[in-house]
Amino acid sequence: MSKISQAFAGGKAFIPFITCGDPDLETTQRIVRSMAANGADLIELGIPFSDPTAEGPVIQGANLRALTGGVTTDKIFDMVRQLRRDVAIPMVFMTYANVVFSYGAERFIGTCEEIGIDGLILPDLPFEEKGEFEEICLAHEVDLISLIAPTSADRIAMIASKARGFIYIVSSLGVTGVRSEITTDLSALVRVVRENASVPCAVGFGISTPEQAARMAAVSDGAIVGSAIVRLVEKYGREAAEPVGEYVKKMKDAL
Repeated sequence: MSKISQAFAGGKAFIPFITCGDPDLETTQRIVRSMAANGADLIELGIPFSDPTAEGPVIQGANLRALTGGVTTDKIFDMVRQLRRDVAIPMVFMTYANVVFSYGAERFIGTCEEIGIDGLILPDLPFEEKGEFEEICLAHEVDLISLIAPTSADRIAMIASKARGFIYIVSSLGVTGVRSEITTDLSALVRVVRENASVPCAVGFGISTPEQAARMAAVSDGAIVGSAIVRLVEKYGREAAEPVGEYVKKMKDAL
């Protein structure tokens, strides 16, 4: 059984995201421990990249700050080794295909297995090009996590049927004001996913309040939050661990 499925075993999962190395890796470690202590079920660790095409300005800013501060993939691997001494919940990396390519896919994914990373999310990797990564991930028991957007339309069933770990449902529709429309689309999308997938699905798209998280978790198996947390880190800097922990607790309670 994939370790990621444990995150969904106790009901609706709350999945926070953080950019590693913003403002520095010591702070990232404290924040991850604070998230885990306050009820996070699975944590997404962002490996910064110089051209993060899928990110909005908040996470782009965090990538830039981390890279300017000298963060490297190897330093992030070392940080995870330290975290794994006492943090037991599932953790996945979220980064770009280029980061994995330039490091060497075999070496990168092999290291993920060695340090206890349970999955990999690559938002810029098209489903049709997953092949070479997928084989290496299977060999190292690291789940390559699929993303499904409302624009995936006729491919949703196919992507869902081959998914591992959990499915990241991303909504790229509309702005905050058209929430009711998005919810309708999402329930239809989630229905297709559930009919075809053997793994849970969680929704992430501009969720920032406990009410939104509860609404998304009502149609799926969990809620993913990134920018709202990264914004807290930007605001509190090296003192961010406590406010982020309080935020995670509030979100988890809402689910």
